[in-house]
Amino acid sequence: MTVGLLLLTLLTGCLPTVGMSAPVPPPLSLVTVDPNATATPTPFQPIANSPVPTYTFTPPPSPTSTWTFTPLPPTATNTPLPIPPTVPPATSQPSTGSRTQYLFYVNFDYAERTLSADETVRYYNNTGTTLSEIVMAVPPNLWTGAFVLNTLEQDGAALTNYSLGGERLTLTLNQPLAAGGATTLHLTFSLVIPPKSYDGTFGYLGYQVNLTDWYPFIVPYSGGWILHDAWSFGEHLVYDASDFEVNLKVTDPSIVVAASAPPEANGEWTRYRMYGARTIVFSASDRYLISESAVGAVKIRTYYFEGFEGAGEGMLQAAVQAVGLFNAKFGQYPYDSLSVVQTDVPDGQEFDGLVFLATKFYAEYGGSAKSNLISIGVHEIAHNWWFGLVGSDQAMEPWLDEALATYSENTFYSYNFPSYNNWWWNFRVNYYGPSGWVDTSVYQHTSFRSYVNAVYLNGANFLFDLNTRMGDDEFYRFLRDYVARYSHGRATTADFFTVLRQNTSADLSDLIDAYFQGSY
Repeated sequence: MTVGLLLLTLLTGCLPTVGMSAPVPPPLSLVTVDPNATATPTPFQPIANSPVPTYTFTPPPSPTSTWTFTPLPPTATNTPLPIPPTVPPATSQPSTGSRTQYLFYVNFDYAERTLSADETVRYYNNTGTTLSEIVMAVPPNLWTGAFVLNTLEQDGAALTNYSLGGERLTLTLNQPLAAGGATTLHLTFSLVIPPKSYDGTFGYLGYQVNLTDWYPFIVPYSGGWILHDAWSFGEHLVYDASDFEVNLKVTDPSIVVAASAPPEANGEWTRYRMYGARTIVFSASDRYLISESAVGAVKIRTYYFEGFEGAGEGMLQAAVQAVGLFNAKFGQYPYDSLSVVQTDVPDGQEFDGLVFLATKFYAEYGGSAKSNLISIGVHEIAHNWWFGLVGSDQAMEPWLDEALATYSENTFYSYNFPSYNNWWWNFRVNYYGPSGWVDTSVYQHTSFRSYVNAVYLNGANFLFDLNTRMGDDEFYRFLRDYVARYSHGRATTADFFTVLRQNTSADLSDLIDAYFQGSY
């Protein structure tokens, strides 16, 4: 049997079980995967993991700072690449008084891998009910000895009635907060940054420190506080869109900082501001090389290490193409900058305005868009729309960001590299013979492989069928409408289908029955 026939047999033999529609979208005219490879717990073709070094560290001093929150409206407007159709105006802007505001002053010791922070949170009670408590997520507290809460105040008075267990910090308010009211929380805390695990982004390596989900934040409220338990795979945190200002001081001025937002001078501090974002993150190194470009006023930078210059430049070009295309197809990119950062992880990880990509992708890259670096890089960039701009519950309805981000890869290849489209379907989707209900939660899966196959890959199959039935014009008009309605908010599966039905007269019942366990 020829290799081509063997591969075709392998791919068709792994199709989903009866009752779960999972078509092979384009003809199988180009197959480049290894017929002897086995499916792995990651959504891409794998290579061996790299070891992670360990180091020692010491705790930080406490900061002393005072400040006021002074949001500055972004003045630049983003101009997409010349790809039809018309793009709606940008929606990112400082809060008008309804979004939570976070203000930080942070002293960061890169060499000691520690930081101390003052954090002020202005919280507006939009829940519709009087609150006697507020719940914050404290992800660093999941690492033993990493997080120390030094002081806590509400509206200038000490707040002493609270509990911290795991990543849940429950504050019993000094006075109940009426619906429509606002309160100010002030915290000081210290971090002893732990070694980074290979599977995660938070922590330090010998040449890099990543600050992701590094601070306490107020979780969303919808009939109760939304803070799910961590799972062995997938994401579990849910975020409200908020305004951020971080003033950062690094002990070593030679350290290069990659951030979710562009840097601004603010006296002895460097200030970073974002509006309507889910979270703000940083990555620092004394070894970064940087390549940069722009799409309109959006500054795009890739941060990578010596020996990976070609991959860093290639990823920059792909990022420019992706942002320009997605501006037109989905809606305006919501932030002032985009950072793409190399680190040691199994695949990639998204955050607002900054994404991480695996070093092994950079090592594999041979100059072609037919690579993990470009496909996964585009996937993570797409999360700035499907996670950052349109929020959702990543634990209970992960398909709303993961399936859309995966199908955004197909959009990227269809418009920028149409001759690679068959390759993408075979390499990223068909190879794994995906099956399973698209609308499953992370907790309904016992393995990352089954989770990815159902949520990411069968989700992409659903969106392909939907796109085919609606046609490109109607399909992308729907996505732009969906983005416009839920920008800086949170959408549910029911919201998705409500907007969808308002944008098409096509009968969708068979698709819903084939791909979804729920009725929508």
